[in-house]
Amino acid sequence: MNIRKAFLLKAVPAACALFAAGTIFAADRADLMGYVPGAEVMKVDVTDGRIDTISGIIYSQIKSQRSIRQLRMTVMTPRTKARKPAVVYFPGGGFTSADHEKFIEMRHALARAGFVVAAAEYRTVPVKFPALVEDGKAAVRYLRAHADEYGIDPERIGVIGDSAGGDLVQMLGATNGEKAFDKGDFTNVSSDVQAVCTIYGISDLTSIGEGLDPAQAKVHASPAVTEALLVHGPAFGKSPGGSILSDREKAMNASSLGHIDGSEPPFLIMHGSGDRLVSPMQSAHLAQALRKAGTDVEYVLVEGAGHGDLPWFQKPVIERVVKFFEKRLGSPAKDAAEGNNL
Repeated sequence: MNIRKAFLLKAVPAACALFAAGTIFAADRADLMGYVPGAEVMKVDVTDGRIDTISGIIYSQIKSQRSIRQLRMTVMTPRTKARKPAVVYFPGGGFTSADHEKFIEMRHALARAGFVVAAAEYRTVPVKFPALVEDGKAAVRYLRAHADEYGIDPERIGVIGDSAGGDLVQMLGATNGEKAFDKGDFTNVSSDVQAVCTIYGISDLTSIGEGLDPAQAKVHASPAVTEALLVHGPAFGKSPGGSILSDREKAMNASSLGHIDGSEPPFLIMHGSGDRLVSPMQSAHLAQALRKAGTDVEYVLVEGAGHGDLPWFQKPVIERVVKFFEKRLGSPAKDAAEGNNL
């Protein structure tokens, strides 16, 4: 007798006996086809949908005389029928790097809440301002122009960034309606955003170290510090470079505080009271200026949190951000509850 036949002779009658005795409980016993004694039966309630991830998307190509710089983004798309609001993440990195694949905890939570979540890189030092703002606006325009492809509601796009990424998203919100930074493709669509979340961001490039250790103030006065390189570039050839303090007008044009005029979307501003890299006063000044201009602002100071440390990856912070975007862009979960899921 072969092994398969022996198994059937023993297992099938035993399973049938269990069914007959009512030992196996199921709403539909056909769901337990293949049951054998000793198997664990698990019932799973379907509460979460699927999320598709597309990486390596080229959202912008910057052409120079002899090369093309391609900028990439990753998009996480909940698989639902409804048009969904989108949130674009721009990473921090001291203006010297833009690793857009990080902060997965935050991005995944937003995607689970039903948002289309993009994460985009941007040009950094030694490339000078306004390149990073042009790239941020290009990313927003790309998503708006491809709204059908990614299931996005083009009227509901928000942005989130931390540190230098916070500086970038603050600039995107503060320059709503300005066209000077719209460069590249899809300029026929708007680069305006409908909500901004900035986490320990920079609002005034001339005072990043305000109130911190005096030694840091000396660093920020150096022509070699990254914000100086962002605005003035390195000393090379006929270009002398310069401290960020050497030209306040240029510095403020590259700072969100230099653009606030009351046309900004709602802001969620978060900063750690223990931040010793970017002064918490950066966010305090931003909140004050936005409120004075009549902008709707939510300002959260996270007690004891530093710069990019573990408090920022905890559930209360992440849930606070998700709730902000649900409030300002609409709740994708509500759309799903109304029967728009695939």
